[in-house]
Amino acid sequence: MKSLAIPAAAAVLMSATACGSGFDDQQAAPQQQSSGPAALQVLMASSGDAETNAVKQAAESWAKASGNTATVTPAQDIHQQLGQAFAGSNPPDVFYVDAARFADYASVGALEPYGDKISDSQDFYPSLRETFTYDGKFYCAPKDFSTLALVVNDELWKKNGLTDDDLPTTWDELTAVTKRIKGVTPLTFGDSRDRLGVFMVQAGGWITSEDGKQATGDSPENLAALEYVKGLLTGKQAQYAKALDAEWGGEAFGKGKAAMTIEGNWIKGALRADYPDVKFSVHELPAGPEGKGTLSFTQCWGIAAKSRNKAAAIDFVEAMTKTDQQLAFAEAFGVMPSRQAAKEAYLKEFPADAAFVNGVEYAQGPVNAPKMDSVLSDFDTGLQQLATQDPKTILARLQKNTESALG
Repeated sequence: MKSLAIPAAAAVLMSATACGSGFDDQQAAPQQQSSGPAALQVLMASSGDAETNAVKQAAESWAKASGNTATVTPAQDIHQQLGQAFAGSNPPDVFYVDAARFADYASVGALEPYGDKISDSQDFYPSLRETFTYDGKFYCAPKDFSTLALVVNDELWKKNGLTDDDLPTTWDELTAVTKRIKGVTPLTFGDSRDRLGVFMVQAGGWITSEDGKQATGDSPENLAALEYVKGLLTGKQAQYAKALDAEWGGEAFGKGKAAMTIEGNWIKGALRADYPDVKFSVHELPAGPEGKGTLSFTQCWGIAAKSRNKAAAIDFVEAMTKTDQQLAFAEAFGVMPSRQAAKEAYLKEFPADAAFVNGVEYAQGPVNAPKMDSVLSDFDTGLQQLATQDPKTILARLQKNTESALG
């Protein structure tokens, strides 16, 4: 469901900045516009018309109030377009930056580190601030977020004689309840780190250290996580979505092939659109040996280091991340606000999302290190074979490849 592959254009970005025309080149520092209205170029990776229209409307309101202009363009392929724009030294002023790409851009000086210039910047959830922090600098304001939770088919739950008291809160309870579910696969999820990573976090492990500088893949914690998942897979207590002829967990769940899935809050819209008759509820994921854990997916409002309109760009992001504006975006296209101050109002409007929102308190963001794309893709390939492969071997390969990438 979530693609993390970096196209060739990102390599163009790397090579362009490595050849003396880098973003941190003092001689290439952009001359800032000092007077007159600014004309901002904003590039967004839109989820659809609802998001595009909402952002355009917000941009128009900001422009009217500020006297500036903002041209919002939905990207066809934002990573490719940004790579080409950076390589050509003509990036948009403001643009979406996916957390999984953030370190690639920050490490080569492509981004302006403006994060703490936003009002009440400490109000952004700490885990989201950490996601967009590189070398100690909070670079860019998170615009919203998603987390993973346990989604339960309420009818299949009752059909198997289960009640709310049976909702699993630990790995042991998850194991026990999967053995009680008959007639369908008890649990399904995707076959990549973007789903199995929750078990690694719950066991106290992860792929890199908190600062992204050290490889930590081959650890006892990660081994415990993969061995637990392998046990579920080999016992048929869990199956990958693709084994159920589905592209992702939400599809397998929607078709009634599984009683539970581990997915993000985007599943709500997908089920409403494609499987409206499915009755479901959302719960926090069971805790592992080291406690609760989930993954977060987020984007920030990036500002180009080479923008000539930095002051106006920061003012634009300020307006886009106000609590009221974030709540308006949530209403318009279903995202969860990145500001803690918006939590109460959001949950009052969307009480069924409590498990997703609560997850941000203990969520792990994507790997915050550059040049890791091929390493992570290779790890996913290993995870796809987890049921028949030695978890220790998969993690040893991850460790070796990560150490090589981190230098």
